[in-house]
Amino acid sequence: MTFRDGALELLNALALATGVAYALLAARRNRLCWIAGAVSSACAAILSALGKLPIQAALQVFYIGMSFYGWWSWSRSSSNGELAVGVWPPAWHVVAALVLVGVSILGAYWLRPSAVAAWPFLDSLTTSFSLLATWLAARARLENWLYWIVINAIMVFLFYAQRVWGMAVLSLLLMGIAVSGFIAWRRRYRAQGAQVVAA
Repeated sequence: MTFRDGALELLNALALATGVAYALLAARRNRLCWIAGAVSSACAAILSALGKLPIQAALQVFYIGMSFYGWWSWSRSSSNGELAVGVWPPAWHVVAALVLVGVSILGAYWLRPSAVAAWPFLDSLTTSFSLLATWLAARARLENWLYWIVINAIMVFLFYAQRVWGMAVLSLLLMGIAVSGFIAWRRRYRAQGAQVVAA
């Protein structure tokens, strides 16, 4: 095993451990999730770049910045130590989905001539929707978990196809955690009186 191989294995393991820690802490509405998320994203940015997924690499850098915002937003939104969970109106999801699919098509068109991007449309699509899901998570909106379930299903395929095994396993685990996160947050949302909360 070369030094590079050993370093990649270490990055995969660290991204996996801290990524799972992020999702588990987020499901429990614990703001420490954002610290774990920042570490996982830093590792994933390097792995994505090496796996020829440039938009995913850029997305991970964005996640690092969102970790700071998420920490601040959750700290500010917590009341009596409990994070309030809200939802978006359904029409907002429809509009956001239409816009993001359009952006993804344009992104894929832009990436297609490049040999750097292995899966232009899927790379662009998961990036676009991950931005929305991250924003919803930072704003403590219930639907973020539904987006993550679908996004991580696609990411399992993307990372597996590029032989980035650690990230493929992480995405698979995150799918399961997203399901439990949705259930836990929905319980909290219903306990609050199920009020629709705008962005």
